[in-house]
Amino acid sequence: MLWVFEKHQQLPHRHAPAFIRHVLDTFRQGALTAIEAAEQLDLSSSRLYALATDYARARAQRQGARWLPGTSGGDHAAPWPQPVVDLLRKRLACVPPCPYSFAASEALRLHDFKLDRAQVRRWAIENQLAHAVPAKRVLAPVRRWQCAQIGALWQLDASPHRWFPALNRLFPMLNMLDDCSRLFTGSKLYERELLLAYFDFLPAAFVEHGCPLQLYVDYHSLFFTQDPDALTQLGWALKFYDISLRYAPTPQAKGKVEREHLFWQNRLPAYFASEKIREIAVANGHIDQLRAHHNAHEVHRELRRTPQRAGRLAGG
Repeated sequence: MLWVFEKHQQLPHRHAPAFIRHVLDTFRQGALTAIEAAEQLDLSSSRLYALATDYARARAQRQGARWLPGTSGGDHAAPWPQPVVDLLRKRLACVPPCPYSFAASEALRLHDFKLDRAQVRRWAIENQLAHAVPAKRVLAPVRRWQCAQIGALWQLDASPHRWFPALNRLFPMLNMLDDCSRLFTGSKLYERELLLAYFDFLPAAFVEHGCPLQLYVDYHSLFFTQDPDALTQLGWALKFYDISLRYAPTPQAKGKVEREHLFWQNRLPAYFASEKIREIAVANGHIDQLRAHHNAHEVHRELRRTPQRAGRLAGG
């Protein structure tokens, strides 16, 4: 018996191959519309066109009289590995839950199993782990400028946030990214936003990624003095390495690093809750791993490539 899979169910097809070829010939000659041909064969339009294409290929090879429709459709995907399923439950069942995109990223990072956000969302809905629908964000009306060269400008900022859901305290996170490639060049939590924190944070980033020409910062007292001819202690230290400071006129002007803050704020509290992490020293080791995975494997929405690949293409 000939079997045709339609609408993701395995159904015995009541039409003989000769009749199917006849309908396809009639459709090819224009005597039947796609809707009419699909109705005669009890198929969807997409399946009809797939059959018609396969039949046309057989006719071109002079095999039309012996052509038989194959099988298609149905759920042929292999079941997800149990460790991946366990990881998804762990990441999505915590409070707060991990975003779907982050859960997919974790499946790739920890189990080398590739999923996309939509697959995770469907799985979450089927397993009663779906998120509440968030309010739609208002998008920026224009795309902001960006540097054309790697290392020409790094955006730097601090984000105080309640990173550990179990602790009722805000900790600052220093974030820095390359303006051209969106490569996260540094992400680290500290007890307080002090000069010593920057003296710890910046050299590590320079060793890993090289020195930028400029750092894009705000008017925090660590970066700016009221005397235009004077530099702060941090400013003098950066000048020694031939790095200049550039001041953002508004918080919105540092949109890229602000979105990096949001990236971590959406992910880390859920991740720390899932892994029961409550200490900064432990948390920073995990952040380093997540940052490296993001740079190497997560595609940036605007650039349509990973930050590392964007850097290579830009000559970094």
